[in-house]
Formats: sequence, structure tokens, C-alpha cells
Amino acid sequence: MDISMKGRGRHAAVRNAKKGAPFTLAIDIGGTHLKASVLDRSGTEVAKRVEVATPHPAPPQAVLSLLEGLAQSLPKYDRVSAGFPGVVKHGEVMTAPNLGTADWHGFPLAAELTRRFRTPARVLNDAEVQGLGVIKGRGLECVLTLGTGLGSAIYRDGELMPHLELGQHPIRKNKTYDQFVGSAALRKHGAAKWNRRVRRMIEAVRTLLDFDHLYLGGGDAARIDFELPPDVTTVSNEAGITGGVRLWEPALDRVLLDGTRDIPSGRYGRNHALPTTK
Repeated sequence: MDISMKGRGRHAAVRNAKKGAPFTLAIDIGGTHLKASVLDRSGTEVAKRVEVATPHPAPPQAVLSLLEGLAQSLPKYDRVSAGFPGVVKHGEVMTAPNLGTADWHGFPLAAELTRRFRTPARVLNDAEVQGLGVIKGRGLECVLTLGTGLGSAIYRDGELMPHLELGQHPIRKNKTYDQFVGSAALRKHGAAKWNRRVRRMIEAVRTLLDFDHLYLGGGDAARIDFELPPDVTTVSNEAGITGGVRLWEPALDRVLLDGTRDIPSGRYGRNHALPTTK
């Protein structure tokens, strides 16, 4: 596993700055890579992000072991946020279509992250996490991530409306969005045809949602080569990490049933205190 970690002294100095706490271990679980970094309270990365290729298939224990390895190379943190490529309800995985195994169905990911890291953990769909890092909080905003499959999220005046899973929905000729614009389609049909499909997908989603703004993220968004409409923009894939700090905002408490309630009393992770956002 190739993990780079430079400037440990500088990162340690940043970590010790009280104004930056609580610090969040932000994890992005993807069909291609597992990524992690540590964020300060503003969502700024205080350590160079680390990553490793996602195994295929990717059962829970294999993924969790790799995540533990990533975390060991990062500075200390107070809590964990994770984005997962599938439907997540109250910290429990419902679907994982791009990880190559059915073992994730019903898996209590938030609780297992809490247990392994001895630190409170929260989990959302990866597109929902990315959206939290880019939305403006005005009107109906939609986020689509183009990668192994299609991730999707929707927000109304900044409020997450959870569990929009367009990836498994048919879009044309019995093909799902995943099959229509996922990485496999890009490799099979080439960039020109894939871009025509992306253009068609944008208009299909516009008809479906009548969004005020659409954000396109994910690793393949950089392959878009046509001029986007004014209400559609591409965004950095880094938001899949930096959006993680917002999982701890009180506004998301109703959506997230986090694992902190199940942590044994006494010491909470490495920093011995249950973190807050204040």
C-alpha cells in the first residue's frame, strides 16, 4: 500500500492549535479508491490526504482494515465522517452496487467505525457528503458524481433530502444511470459517446427534478468536453473529503443516527472527550 506522509512536524503544529478543534478523520469510500484526510473545524485539510486502491470485491472487513491503515498515517482526530457509495440509513448500509459483494447489505458501518476507531462516527452516501462541501444553500440543488457508478444527492435550501439513488434507476433502453454513464461505459464507448450520454443525462435529471443548480463531481467529471448550461457546474472531487466536517452539524441530526450512543462510557477515542461542533 503506497501511502505518502510529508511534513509531520508542520501537521502536528496545526493539530495542536486549539482553534482548529474538533478534528475530523474524513473518509471517502469509492469503487476505485479509499481516501482519507484530517480536517479542522472549518473543513480545511490539515494533512496530506492518503489513499489506496479499493479491492475487488470489497467486503466490509477488507475495506475496514485498509481504512485503519490509512488512519494510522494521519494526525490525531476527534471524530470520523465517512462517505459510502450506496444507500445509507442511520449509519447502516442498505446497498453497495459498486463494491462487488452483497456482504454490505445491513452492515452497521457507523457503529463499526466507532468501535474500531474508538471515536464517534457518522456515515452518509458519498455523493451526499460531496454535496455538503459544494452547495450554496439556495433553492433546489442537485449533485451527481461520475465515477465507477453515478452518485446522486439533492438539497432544498441547504437541507439534505436523503436517499436519492439515481444510479440504480433506468434512464434509457433498460440501462441504469450506472450502466449509462459509469466508468465502464466510458471505457467501452469512448469519450465522445460518453459525453453525449452525459448531456442526455443532464436533461433527464432536469426534467425529473427541475433543479435550480446541478453540480457534477467525481473523478470522471474532468472528462466532460462540452459547454455546460449556466445552471450546471463541475466541482472538485476534493469535496468528497472536505464535506465530511459538515456531517456533524446539528441540522443533520435528524438524518443521522450516529454511533456515539453506543460508545462505552469513559474515554472517547484518542482525545478522551466527546467532540462538539461548538
